[in-house]
Amino acid sequence: MNKPRKGITLLDFLHLKEDEDEEKGEVERKQETEIGIEEEKGVEAPHIYTVQEVTRYIRQRLDEDEVLADIYVKGELSNLSQPTSGHVYFTIKDEFSELQCVMFRERNHELKFTLEDGLSVVVRGRISVYEKRGRYQMYVEEVQEAGLGALYLAFEQLKRKLKDEGLFDAVYKKLIPSFPSRIGIITSPTGAAIRDMLKILKKRFPHVHILLAPVAVQGAEAPAQIIRAIQLMNRYSAEREQIDVLIVGRGGGSIEELWAFNEEAVAREIFASVIPVISAVGHETDFTIADFVADKRAATPSEAAELVVPDRRELERNVRSLELRMRQNLFKAIEYHRKRLEGIEKSIWFRKPIERINQYRQTLDELKRSLVTEITHLVALQRKSVQALMGKLDALSPLAILERGYCISLKVPDGVVVRSIQDISVGDALKVLFKDGAAISEVRDKKIKKRE
Repeated sequence: MNKPRKGITLLDFLHLKEDEDEEKGEVERKQETEIGIEEEKGVEAPHIYTVQEVTRYIRQRLDEDEVLADIYVKGELSNLSQPTSGHVYFTIKDEFSELQCVMFRERNHELKFTLEDGLSVVVRGRISVYEKRGRYQMYVEEVQEAGLGALYLAFEQLKRKLKDEGLFDAVYKKLIPSFPSRIGIITSPTGAAIRDMLKILKKRFPHVHILLAPVAVQGAEAPAQIIRAIQLMNRYSAEREQIDVLIVGRGGGSIEELWAFNEEAVAREIFASVIPVISAVGHETDFTIADFVADKRAATPSEAAELVVPDRRELERNVRSLELRMRQNLFKAIEYHRKRLEGIEKSIWFRKPIERINQYRQTLDELKRSLVTEITHLVALQRKSVQALMGKLDALSPLAILERGYCISLKVPDGVVVRSIQDISVGDALKVLFKDGAAISEVRDKKIKKRE
């Protein structure tokens, strides 16, 4: 395609080739034979351009614009993606518009920080058209950090507030029943999330009863509808049929699209729900305030459906396995006791029980003899010990002293033993003990032995 002349319009460009061909005499007139329409002679048919030609023309016009050739744009990062190629794809946006961006591998290695969703940045690059998709985008040369985006900042502030109030504490988490009979689902009735959940629930546990509360999951009306649905589910469970668990969620999206589940009122309603709540919002990497206050978080709606009900086929396999193990254990126990009974029947004690009684009698006699022998031996030992003690007592007894011709003097009438000449006085009455008797005497004189 020839480069358009300066100041040319798109309409002029579409007829540019036609004019040039007419001047050169190379334009041919054709009839539309397939639909039976015959062109009138002398009327030129419009030139039909390919999509590629139109897209390329638009690209050339953008590339010629000096403002778009090197431009700085400020916005909030969203939908960040970095495939194995090393290129980085993302969107920068404000409250009014979005701009698709790509930063090729040879440029993003110069980044001094990690790109994250919600980050407020200033990007520098050029605006052009990606011809294959026919859309304009920004080819980013460099990225400068400008701080956190407003939505991400609001998310962090609310998260910190509710955490300080204790709404995230494990003590408040209600248990999810293992075998629910009735499940409430709060989500969009037309999204892929409900289709995936119903498919998985039907496959895993087809007999479960499902109640759907259709709500908007994004937009200004979404928070109020979600809150109302939670309230209605709890009221229905209390007044009519018990609902065992609630699934609240939606499929993936940007932080703006998921924002209904970051609203404080929605979080507090989930926390206040009497019915246990499973939060199933977005993809595995998406986190919302609802995930933190819910009784359990599922990374995706599909995972929530897998968490809330057991797999019927797996249960059947487990039951069959347990039944087989029970039968095997029962047969083993029967076989063990059968062999034991056979052994008892063959035993001599079972066939001749008197012999066993006689053996017990013989054992009793042996024990009796052993007992008598032990007792006799112990008595003999004790007797010898007593005799030795008696010999010691005899040696220390004052009576043994009398046997050797000595006597013992006692004062009358208190019976105190006279141990020294100092213990008596002239005129005292003494009782003198002999080995074969006693005598009363009177002290008429006493002599004290002088010390040399």
